[in-house]
Amino acid sequence: MTTSQAHVVHAGAAEVVGLPGGGAFTLLTDASATGGALGANRLTLGPGRDGARPHHHALSTELFYVLDGALEFLLGEEAVTVATGGLVVVPPGLVHAFGAAPGTGAELLSVLTPGVERFGYFRQLARIQHGSASFGSLLPEQERYDVHFADAAAWTSPRSSR
Repeated sequence: MTTSQAHVVHAGAAEVVGLPGGGAFTLLTDASATGGALGANRLTLGPGRDGARPHHHALSTELFYVLDGALEFLLGEEAVTVATGGLVVVPPGLVHAFGAAPGTGAELLSVLTPGVERFGYFRQLARIQHGSASFGSLLPEQERYDVHFADAAAWTSPRSSR
């Protein structure tokens, strides 16, 4: 893509990667298709399902727009619930995590800018959630995907106590 070209992804053209519990990643666009400007995906989560464990991005800002349902976010040390129509922008370096609120599913649009080639990351996450790969398989890939994992205790404790 150049500055004089638009990038269009038609409905039904994006790859859909299924997740347990009725969830899915819809891989809309990766950095290579946008000249590195951004990457975008849509995520559907079943009721109370985790979307991402605590992590930060060293290079990119991440935007989340809640299309439906409600999401719980960990933003640094703060827990915030954001419902349909809400927006969250996470700057580089801020540890964050998110998941569907208890008793509700959620759909969100996620945009990472500048873009990083991350479709492989989402495919691997699906394999991990389906039990065909271990979480440890992502650890050597943290730099490649600009996803740097953090201590999960601040996230798992409140969610698992319900």
